[in-house]
Amino acid sequence: MSAADARSPIVATEWWLASLGRTLVWARLRLREAGTAEVFDSDGNTLVYDSEDSARAALMDAEFVAFEGLDEDDALERGFSLAEVAPPQADDDAALRERMVTRLGGRA
Repeated sequence: MSAADARSPIVATEWWLASLGRTLVWARLRLREAGTAEVFDSDGNTLVYDSEDSARAALMDAEFVAFEGLDEDDALERGFSLAEVAPPQADDDAALRERMVTRLGGRA
């Protein structure tokens, strides 16, 4: 991504997740006005993609699903209820990184 693309305004943010037993791993997808995309992962890395489609394909290849697209049945198949999870929040990416992996309590 060029420096100009990095300064391009963010036009959308999506949350994606992967489930590993009772652990959820989050990823944040940001779409920029310039047409590029960034994925902030659970290791605290920001991965840059030349398009929204390539970023989504990479997430799907890593077995992530769009959080917004899940319904309760989808969530239960993955071992949790939508009522018990929400995308992580923090004031900055350094603090957010610590919340990108969620260990769930009892069985949904």
